[in-house]
Amino acid sequence: MTNNEKTNLPPKTCSIERLITKESDIELVLQGKKTATRRNGRYADIGEMMELNGQSFVIDDVYIQPLGDLTDAHAQQEGFESVEDYKQSILSYHPGMPWLPHMTVWVHEFSPVKA
Repeated sequence: MTNNEKTNLPPKTCSIERLITKESDIELVLQGKKTATRRNGRYADIGEMMELNGQSFVIDDVYIQPLGDLTDAHAQQEGFESVEDYKQSILSYHPGMPWLPHMTVWVHEFSPVKA
């Protein structure tokens, strides 16, 4: 996705408050081990702020990614060691969901706001 396409993102499908809700994921974010999350919809705009347990984070980038393009580095952004670990975790949350390389997800990259 080009920079021009990023400024013309489609409307959000959910609110930023729903982006990261699992306690284990929140803990990974607070520890700096999770710097991105993938969802089946767009939950945030670039530059939007989210708050987790009193700490603020800014959305640095939002883009579409096919599951088949995931690398171990992407899985590490999510707090996992490998794509396979990430895949198994996602499939455990969504029983019966297929994992198809052509399926796309919205990537939301974020970083802590420096005080």
